[in-house]
Amino acid sequence: PQPCTMLAGDSDSSDEDAAEEDTSPLPISWLPLSPVYAFEFLGICSLPGCRFKDIRRNLQKDIEELKNYGTQDVFVLCTGGELLKYRVPNLLDTYQQHGICVHHYPIPDGVVPDIANCCKILEELQSCLESNRKTII
Repeated sequence: PQPCTMLAGDSDSSDEDAAEEDTSPLPISWLPLSPVYAFEFLGICSLPGCRFKDIRRNLQKDIEELKNYGTQDVFVLCTGGELLKYRVPNLLDTYQQHGICVHHYPIPDGVVPDIANCCKILEELQSCLESNRKTII
């Protein structure tokens, strides 16, 4: 089993394991990009498979839903520590196993990325959109 990092005030795993799994569809907000781009190929969603406090997502169902939407690229801004904390330590590998191209830019909460990283993220995002690739952040 993977070690779990717990923070003060977090529920312990026994409370979490007793919680009912959320099987509702993963909410995705599709951003209107016209008139620059003709189609809405950029979406924003919460962390697939997240299991933290009262959130109990099912990773496989969430990934299946992303695939059903035709998702080709995903931009992940979580750090490795956050992926562990939210109990999806293998999320990046899972995306790749399902044929989704991963753009990983770990940005710790409360930290502003430097301008070089911002430019790189935006350039990759622009490339995805110009190639009409369905992309999720």
